[in-house]
Amino acid sequence: MSLLVVVLDNTVLNVALKTIQQDLGATQSQLIWAINSYSLVFAALLFTWGVLGDRYGRRKILIIGLILFAAASLLSAFAQSPEQLIVARALMGIGGASVLPVTLSIITVIFPPEERGRAIGIWAAAVGGAVALGPLLGGFLLEHFWWGSVFLINVPIIAIGILGILRNVPESRNPHPGRLDPLGLVLSVVGLLALVYGIQEAGWSDPVTYAWILFGVVVLAGFLFWESRTDHPSMDLSLFSIRSFSVPLSATSLTFAALSGSLIFLAFYYQVVRGWSPLQSGALTVPFAIGQLLAAPRSGKMVARFGARRVISFGLVMASLGMFGFSQLTLTTPVWALILIPFVFGFGMGNVIAPSTTRMTLATPPQRSGSGSAVQNTVRQVGATLGVAVISSVVATQYSGAMSRGLEGSPLPSDLQGIASDSVGATYEVADQLQASGQATAAQAETLRAAADAAFLPAFHTAAYMGLGLLLTALVIILIWLPKQAEAVAWKAGGTSAPVPVPGGPAAVGAGGAGAAVGAGGPGGAGGTDGAGAAAQAELSASGPLEVEVDAAHQVHVVAEDPEHLSHVEEAPLEHPFGEGGPARR
Repeated sequence: MSLLVVVLDNTVLNVALKTIQQDLGATQSQLIWAINSYSLVFAALLFTWGVLGDRYGRRKILIIGLILFAAASLLSAFAQSPEQLIVARALMGIGGASVLPVTLSIITVIFPPEERGRAIGIWAAAVGGAVALGPLLGGFLLEHFWWGSVFLINVPIIAIGILGILRNVPESRNPHPGRLDPLGLVLSVVGLLALVYGIQEAGWSDPVTYAWILFGVVVLAGFLFWESRTDHPSMDLSLFSIRSFSVPLSATSLTFAALSGSLIFLAFYYQVVRGWSPLQSGALTVPFAIGQLLAAPRSGKMVARFGARRVISFGLVMASLGMFGFSQLTLTTPVWALILIPFVFGFGMGNVIAPSTTRMTLATPPQRSGSGSAVQNTVRQVGATLGVAVISSVVATQYSGAMSRGLEGSPLPSDLQGIASDSVGATYEVADQLQASGQATAAQAETLRAAADAAFLPAFHTAAYMGLGLLLTALVIILIWLPKQAEAVAWKAGGTSAPVPVPGGPAAVGAGGAGAAVGAGGPGGAGGTDGAGAAAQAELSASGPLEVEVDAAHQVHVVAEDPEHLSHVEEAPLEHPFGEGGPARR
């Protein structure tokens, strides 16, 4: 329920963008800031909430975050200006940031390894359920109440969720929690804000734009430098040396960037260009969720049979086909195509998110589940934020340029020309006002709307092609760099420590140490002696006694991906991959 309300809020907002734009007089840029103010704060605070959950109890922190989210939802519901909405959305991001890392870490702690893949599939399906429910609920509320109701609905849902958490979720915490990283938090917020501001407010002929972008990049580089040196980093960079973590994270981040940046304009296509109601627009989003709901829970069995690399690649191909379909939309695209295209896209997403999340979760020991899940959620959220900023900036520039050229020399006053060139919603609003006031005939107003359509569709196609490029890039990354077998790793914040001798030398490694497959059953997992594991064992046997660095790169265990027989490195202590006096247990 807690995850549902956070995802629900973002999907509801997409349906409400046109109505908010009209009622608050928001510009296209202000609408994007209403989205990204939430995302920026959300991404920056994920690690902090994760550490707080590890230290003070994950259930307690989850409840506190949900209460903050509910209070900020009330402020959003009664915002009187775009600026107030932007600030209230940022406050919502503070509370919402507690939910994703804490819920995922609770899954990692509560569910045993053999059930974790299925649990994550259900977790991903909950996202799909929110995607389905959100637009329908938002459309219903917008047709019967004012736009603030799409935020107000969060309050009773959160109340139900908190009761469920108190009743069903046990408290858990890390006995050795990490420390907060205030300098890293400040650097990440300042860097991301400057970078996104430069991109989103881009006047690409203005040197100030590039100054903001450069400033953001420099600050973020300083953030990464600090994180690599401090002993209590916000983002433990050693985790990225594990390909089973970094590769699927890169792919899912690109996927989220494509999804968030491209499909934000789909609501304007449905409600403005096609003239459908918010409820009808929301209904056309349901096939996306159905596809995801069908694929995500079944992806675990698909991985057991075909392997994660093939399943994720298949999902990215399906999502790419769906994105290509969006790039071909016209003024007369039939409804059956508008049902099929998002279904294909959603089915692909379901086969990407769940297997990728399972791979990343295996790469994080339960003792650091809060911090580890915060890393993956932070990077994905940053990807989504940058996707929205970059793609919306390109779309806005293309649309504004086309409309400015089309309106040049027209009898429309210059101030109205500027408003009409902002977005397709603004152009339609100007046309409606001119017709209602008698300043333009119905035919003249329709001519202005037709010009808006002619400018919007190519810009929307550009967004879809950019999203397609991101998805194809993710596909290449998965095909080339994702390991065939899953890896689990016991990692340590702050880099390496003194070498740890492998008890028993090569024999111990062959029995279950570094390089050996862990667990029984499943593809590539029986016996731990085939493929890379056998080669590694032979090499180790010839090399005599060993010492292994205690860092992310040297504590990798290959595990079977059969969801019924998943093994996890939780049986090895966090700081010592082979236990205190013997080899790592199977």
